[in-house]
Amino acid sequence: MGQKVAIGKMAVLLASLSDEELTFFRPSLSAVQYCQGKVGSMNMQKVISAVETAAKRNKLIHESYYRETHALYHAIMEGIEGVTRGQPAIGEMSRTVGLRFAVVRGTPYTEIGEGEWIAVAFYGTIGAPVKGAEHETIGLGINHI
Repeated sequence: MGQKVAIGKMAVLLASLSDEELTFFRPSLSAVQYCQGKVGSMNMQKVISAVETAAKRNKLIHESYYRETHALYHAIMEGIEGVTRGQPAIGEMSRTVGLRFAVVRGTPYTEIGEGEWIAVAFYGTIGAPVKGAEHETIGLGINHI
């Protein structure tokens, strides 16, 4: 039996809380591998690339293992669907995003055979590319590795 970790909850907290707000949760973070980052763009590919680059640089996924890159990609896309309310397009729809993101790798099941999973959470703003015309948004994607 392994240690069960709520990787989705961890990812949402890491993406949405400030460093000061996260102080209370720091002890729980030792059970998972994670990274955080920020991205702002009207280009969907830039959002995807920012998350992939952060995960690779922080060694959350093995760059040479297709299954790990593939799992990350699906978690990113699922998270983006939440951010964009099911219409995964940004610039094509004349909207822009300013997002904080977190990637968390861990074991969400106590049964060791269930393996590792990866969660990607986004929190920030989305709206017309006019300062002050955006609103809050959040998205979460989880996929098995």
